[in-house]
Amino acid sequence: MFENMTYEFILAKMLGSIPDDADKREGGFIFDALAPCALELANFYAALSGVLDESFADSAGREMLIRRAAERGIVPYRATFAVVRGEFNADVPLGARFSLDELRYRVIEKSGGGSYKLECESVGTVGNRAAGVLIPVDYINGLTLARVTELLIPGDDDESAEDLRKRYFGSLSVQSFGGNISDYKRFTEKIPGVGSVKVEPAFNGGGTVKLTVINSQFAKPSDELVRLVQDEIDPPDNSGVGAGLAPVGHSVTVEGVDNFVVNIVTSMTFGADWSWGDVAGSVSEAVDGYLYDLAHSWADEDSLIVRISQIETRLLGIAGVIDVQNTSLNGAARNLVIPPNRIPVRGSVVNG
Repeated sequence: MFENMTYEFILAKMLGSIPDDADKREGGFIFDALAPCALELANFYAALSGVLDESFADSAGREMLIRRAAERGIVPYRATFAVVRGEFNADVPLGARFSLDELRYRVIEKSGGGSYKLECESVGTVGNRAAGVLIPVDYINGLTLARVTELLIPGDDDESAEDLRKRYFGSLSVQSFGGNISDYKRFTEKIPGVGSVKVEPAFNGGGTVKLTVINSQFAKPSDELVRLVQDEIDPPDNSGVGAGLAPVGHSVTVEGVDNFVVNIVTSMTFGADWSWGDVAGSVSEAVDGYLYDLAHSWADEDSLIVRISQIETRLLGIAGVIDVQNTSLNGAARNLVIPPNRIPVRGSVVNG
């Protein structure tokens, strides 16, 4: 709004109001008197433009956006700690600490046998390890094998400003109230480790609700995370009585999104001095990136579609690849429609 209110513009306007027969040259009395005023006014307009940007949710920075969202009872999701499953060949005490590379994990619960739950001591996604060898910080008698075998509950970073902005505007268009679809999405997505959810009301008659969740890494959730969501929303032992977040009278079933394997056969032409062995890793990364983007949009789509054109476009962006053709998905040379409540994951990628 004030982009044109520059120092030069303001000074020229001020000098223009002085009669032409006066000495308005640089270095003269009039010029030297008006120039500092013009500079201060330009700085004022620049600051005012910033104030206006911070006054509206679509342009506010993180600090002011948090204050605006708080007016509607919306606060940013805070970073959480990852929980993993560890397997040990000896009993380990609760509270025992282990290192995995630069990270530290602490035993918080025994699951049975040699299986334990461990929580990362570093907050955020950095602790999301699904495998790795654990080294005890303190000596544990008889322990010779310790490893992470599964990511149970992903750790999350602080909610980004853009995600918070999206939630804020979403709250303006749809009112969350009394166990409606928006209400279920709101309190389910608050649970640590949950990325998004699909709500199916009355899926098995009146009063029944089905929630299908995806984890915060937009991957298939662990059974542990699904149980956690079920207990938070509607504990199985007290279903329908309002013991969880679900309203009284609602019987809620929680399931996790499942994987759908996508096998790819394609024909790639390489540049001079390039071969399949040189690009195989990059091909896997490109396919994984595309399928991750699809999984990220899962909650907003009835069914996901893996498109051959998108795969070929991403493969063409890899250094050393000069042509891609004859691509097929799961044996057919056409786009692949993923069944509902499933997300695509990479299977084999063959250069034929």
